[in-house]
Amino acid sequence: MTAFTTVTLEVPDPAAASAFYDALGLSPYLSLRAAQSPTDGFRGFALSLVVSQPGDVDAFVAAALDAGATTLKPAEKSFWGYGAVVRAPDGTICKIASSAKKDTAPVARRIGQVALLLGVADVKASKRFYTGRGLAVAKSFGGKYVEFATPSSAVTLALYPRRALAKDAGVPQEGSGSHRLVIGGDAGPFTDPDGFVWEPASA
Repeated sequence: MTAFTTVTLEVPDPAAASAFYDALGLSPYLSLRAAQSPTDGFRGFALSLVVSQPGDVDAFVAAALDAGATTLKPAEKSFWGYGAVVRAPDGTICKIASSAKKDTAPVARRIGQVALLLGVADVKASKRFYTGRGLAVAKSFGGKYVEFATPSSAVTLALYPRRALAKDAGVPQEGSGSHRLVIGGDAGPFTDPDGFVWEPASA
């Protein structure tokens, strides 16, 4: 089975980005390197942080804003729970959410799950591409969502329709240039149908 192991963000200022992700508690989940190519608009992906309760969401959002993030969607209740979306100083979109609608414990900044959501043109086609590369599917909901089994990574890898992901993030779906995202695994190097780049994890 192909392993997905690392997420590398290409950022304009690695030192500044490192300080931001340290403040948010995401440093154990990400690698950073200097940006290699230009990008414009929606970069086609988002990081999703799942936490236990609304108060935890608010604590993470406050930490992100204090570290230089900007708000894309303020924290609010929804049918699915409670969440907010912020944009990191390097442009990466971070969704912070909980399935709970009420606090049941003292507020704590603990991350339950981090997911890398790839916005793709055709979820079913991308699913076929990745399963053909050896990735195993953990969850699949037709053309709406696919999650892969990622036992070698602290980050979950999932596919989402690009239009729906942009809407969920509160940004226009248009964008061009580099994703500024490099995925590490044991099946690379290759580039998927939506332009996401994979490299050997040891690179």
